[in-house]
Amino acid sequence: MSYKILAINPGSTSTKIALYEDEKEIFTYTINHPVEVIEKFENVEDQLQMRRDYVMKYLKEHGYDITDLSAVVARGGMLPPVKSGAYIINDLMIDRVENRPVMEHASNLAAPIAYGIAKAAGIPSYIYDSVMTDELTDIARISGMPDLPRTSSSHVLNTRAMAIKAAKKLGRKYEDVNIIVAHLGGGISINIHSNGHIIDLVSDDEGPFSPERAGRVPCRELINLCYSGKFDKKTMQRKLRGNGGLKAYLNTVDAREVEKMIADGNQEAKTIYEAMAYQVAKGIGELATVVEGRVDLIILTGGIAHSKLLTSWIEKRVAFIGPVEILAGENEMEALAYGALRVLRGEESAREYTE
Repeated sequence: MSYKILAINPGSTSTKIALYEDEKEIFTYTINHPVEVIEKFENVEDQLQMRRDYVMKYLKEHGYDITDLSAVVARGGMLPPVKSGAYIINDLMIDRVENRPVMEHASNLAAPIAYGIAKAAGIPSYIYDSVMTDELTDIARISGMPDLPRTSSSHVLNTRAMAIKAAKKLGRKYEDVNIIVAHLGGGISINIHSNGHIIDLVSDDEGPFSPERAGRVPCRELINLCYSGKFDKKTMQRKLRGNGGLKAYLNTVDAREVEKMIADGNQEAKTIYEAMAYQVAKGIGELATVVEGRVDLIILTGGIAHSKLLTSWIEKRVAFIGPVEILAGENEMEALAYGALRVLRGEESAREYTE
């Protein structure tokens, strides 16, 4: 029996959809949402109907009938901590991401879009490897402030898929290796996979800055800035997420534009771009201590891993820790579809979401 699976993955200014028949990709398409359209909505949640309509419009115009689908799978949004793998989308999950999300994020729209389509088609819907997957060890949760325990937030979907793929390539089980994975995209996070779990990480507000995020910044000065009276809360949040990193320094979130600046002799652009690589390398080194240096592989993935300049700078600094493999691209649609396929085939079980 073959299975047709629709995967849905919203980003800040796009909604990616893909159709798979078993392991075969039928199509992948990115629905772009211009900034001027996105800015008309006060909150991310307000974009739900607009994005759902675009998804349905694309399917209808290209002759894809939702009644032919076996399941719909969505990127997991900003939920309270969950385990890795699949969860059945239910009313409680929808209420959480629509009305009580842990954080405002485009991924919160994925489950409601998938749930609506699946309900109309009379088929199951899932999330897979939510960004809020939490498998941290107890010691990793200690932050230094009891009021602020460390929580788990990283690019789980792509990093776990790449770790599983790389372990297989090594001829070993995912559960038997120690792999550090750095996701290099609009946001950057790094995590370490050991014994089949993500036991620690450097989240996008604990480590490297990225094209649009500030990353780890000096805490005392951040507090002073927050109480300076110059900026309101929303502006400060945007300084950390959306208007930080490369955008703050070089007024672009496009790494290709930065590399063009460097090629044209812009020394400031080179320093900033290399600093981003430097901070990624520091994060990898930090996580190597978690397994006492026993690292089987370091993976650089995500869209910016296509940059040979950036990855060469990182590899130069971390090669002494372990071999480095570059698996560029986000690979998230494949990861979603393959995860749902394993559930449909009975190779994995999907959990019921509860709080």
